[in-house]
This record gives sequence, C-alpha cells and structure tokens, in this order.
Amino acid sequence: MLDQEFGRIGRRLVAERLVDATFGNISVRDGDSLQITRTGCCLDEPGMPVKVPLAGDAPAGASSEYRVHRAVYLGTGYAAIVHAHPVHAVAASLLYDAIEPIDSEGEMLCPLIPVVAGRPGTDELANAVADGLGQAPVVIARGHGTFAGGATLDEACLYTSLAEHACHVLLLVEAHRRR
Repeated sequence: MLDQEFGRIGRRLVAERLVDATFGNISVRDGDSLQITRTGCCLDEPGMPVKVPLAGDAPAGASSEYRVHRAVYLGTGYAAIVHAHPVHAVAASLLYDAIEPIDSEGEMLCPLIPVVAGRPGTDELANAVADGLGQAPVVIARGHGTFAGGATLDEACLYTSLAEHACHVLLLVEAHRRR
C-alpha cells in the first residue's frame, strides 16, 4: 500500500516537472523508523520503500539522502518528507540566501524559504535541512533541491510545488527588472 502512495506522489512530482529521472526521494515516518524510496529509483514507479531505523545503520538500497530524512524526523514533528529538484528553486538558491516569495500564495503559506548548504548525502546537509525545516515547511539546499515536510505526503508535495512556483515568479520578475 505504501508503494502505491509513494507512486502516486512520485507521478505528481514528475507531472509537475519537479523531478526528472531518478532525482529526489520520498519518505514517511513509521514509529521508530522511516520508510524511504530506494536509491536510484524513478519516483513515478518507485517500488517498495526501504525501512530505515531512526538510529544506527541504514540497510542497503535506501536513498542516499536517508540522513536528511532521519535528521528531520528526529528534530521536527513532520510525518512526511518530499525531496525534489525543481529547476527554478535550484536556480534561485544559487542567487539568494533565502527566498521571500512575492506571489500571494507564497507570501501567505510560506513567507520565507531558507536556503541551506551542505553536500548531498552528508550529515552537514542533514543538520542544515533539519534546522531549516524547524523554521519553515520547505527549504532549498543550495544548488541541489527542495526538502519539504508535512503531516502527509500531499502536504509536503504542496510545499514543494509552492517553492517552485514562488522561485519561478521571483526569477521572472527579476529578469524583467533587468531589461
């Protein structure tokens, strides 16, 4: 059943062009563990997730970003996480230290999107993302992508979409101003 839910969210991320190919990952908290997509899987057909304990070693096959998901679950109240690579959010993260949405939905739902640093798959990124998600429901890892938390996967997906939309609007307005 969880594989179907991950597939539904993964297909939505692909349809909205928030991920391509095998980029990104999805997880949900599961008591003293988390269920996460497999490394290298395509999110529109992710297959069965991998169960990773909140402490100790991760089993083979777990997404390389399991450290980030683990740190977020240990440091926040989120029950679901979506990590995507939306192109406008990635581009904006290379220009700004934080994103302040100028569109109405962004201003209302997430007035500040932190931009954090750290190499993918590292404890440095895990700690930065967990700290950022303590302040806002979505963060952007500089040059890498968004991490969004929510009570459900749908909520985390909504914040992923919101960040991409806000960054797209911001970049369009900035490009127009430079003319």
